[in-house]
Amino acid sequence: MTLKILVAGGFGVGKTTLVGAVSEIRPLRTEEVLSEAGQPVDDVDGVEGKTTTTVAMDFGRITLREDLVLYVFGTPGQDRFWFLWDELAQGALGAVVLADTRRLADSFAAVDYFERRGIPFTVAVNCFEGADRFPGETVRSALDLDPEVPLVMCDARERESVKEVLVAVVEHAMTLAARQREHAATT
Repeated sequence: MTLKILVAGGFGVGKTTLVGAVSEIRPLRTEEVLSEAGQPVDDVDGVEGKTTTTVAMDFGRITLREDLVLYVFGTPGQDRFWFLWDELAQGALGAVVLADTRRLADSFAAVDYFERRGIPFTVAVNCFEGADRFPGETVRSALDLDPEVPLVMCDARERESVKEVLVAVVEHAMTLAARQREHAATT
């Protein structure tokens, strides 16, 4: 079985890093150098060292079990590339909203996107070195997440940490699908 998972979130949150850390193939990346023309629209506050940006998508693949392969698509984080999200979201089982506590407000658009489209998602807080750490319930409250939305801490550079995030997304999506089937059977 092959499943499609999206990785979304704000600019500079670590989506490209996450896809690259977990992919068993050489990931496809559409990174371009930040340009002078983009300075008025690219907010680099909090991520001043960032020099590139994803302009279309990232793509990787991971085999979780012999019978379960995930295709992982990283979305672009800048507002000007959000038109691509609708295409990337088609056929997705679920999504990861990658969050950075230094720029938590940048997560609202992705949370809102998946809530409005009914796509199951998990929030993964990328624990950057030097960033303040907050309890999960504090982050959950700040993002106004529904109680059933999984929230996990991760390190987008670490393969095992990312695998845990992807497993959480798949389990959450499968649980919601089972509930929907049960509900449909009783109505």
